Amino acid sequence: MSQSKQINRSVVLASRPHGAPVEANFLIEQGPIPEPAEGQVLLRTIYLSLDPYMRGRMSDAPSYAPPVEVGGVMVGGTVCRVVASKHHAYKVNDWVLSFSGWQDYALSDGSDLTPLGDSPAQPSYALGIFGMPGFTAYMGLLDIGRPQAGETLVVAAATGPVGATVGQIGKIKGCHVVGVAGGAEKCRHAVEVLGFDACLDHRAPDFAEQLAKACPSGIDIYFENVGGKVFDAVLPLLNAKARVPVCGIIAHYNDTALPDGPDRSPALMGAILRKRIKVQGFIIFDDYAHRYDEFFNDMSSWFAQGRIKYREELVSGLEEAPKAFIGLLEGRNFGKLVVRVSED
Repeated sequence: MSQSKQINRSVVLASRPHGAPVEANFLIEQGPIPEPAEGQVLLRTIYLSLDPYMRGRMSDAPSYAPPVEVGGVMVGGTVCRVVASKHHAYKVNDWVLSFSGWQDYALSDGSDLTPLGDSPAQPSYALGIFGMPGFTAYMGLLDIGRPQAGETLVVAAATGPVGATVGQIGKIKGCHVVGVAGGAEKCRHAVEVLGFDACLDHRAPDFAEQLAKACPSGIDIYFENVGGKVFDAVLPLLNAKARVPVCGIIAHYNDTALPDGPDRSPALMGAILRKRIKVQGFIIFDDYAHRYDEFFNDMSSWFAQGRIKYREELVSGLEEAPKAFIGLLEGRNFGKLVVRVSED
């Protein structure tokens, strides 16, 4: 079903997943399109961002943000058009960046909106290279990773929207950049298009040995997006005073119990102590919202100069969002995953 002018479709959380999400955890509901009150605008969703953090919001375990309630609309960043306005700062047809979630229409009082101009060339890029993923890559690498020319940077999920940007910024800063991705096609893209020095397939049976050969001087910065066996291979190679920005651990998002085998936390903590490794997590808008203009100015310049390449994967139709999101968690996407909810 395509977007309607009479009905508001929304994708709600039907049940909390146990392990990997399945399509039965989502439900598409239909209802009336809301009417804006004084001081509000009615938004029509054009693009919806799908991101790994959404898996955490489907669970009710303690986290940095409240979970989606069962029966509640799934959260997510969106690019929208204003279709009705009773707000002095917005007029009909304005483009805005919002956080209105997995639905066709939403109301806003304007406090959560970012204007995108009258006719942005690539509106969906506000969800990727100029939005949360690009900002995450920029601040995580530059503020926590502190790259120096000649250092070795390893980045997992190297062709995703965060990892691809991390690696390219690393090259701008003069680093030897080694990516880790799933499959030969993604690894070729990382080297031939993004300019990485090397990219390794984490599925290879000798992945750990390949990583050691690709990092003969050890690893100074590891940008963590994945966890799992990738981190296991990285840990012995970390140099003294290495920095590890922790953006995500997607390999563990569907875990329902601790992994089998011995407790490895003493070995990890011992390495952190002996090598004086800095490991720091961050929540991009909680920690760095005040520095967005700095990021946007640098990224706009690099992108215009062709120093940053960006790949987007578009999926058409709000009804396809659950399946596409499940694929994202399985690593089936190639680039920033965006749902085109409707034509402009």
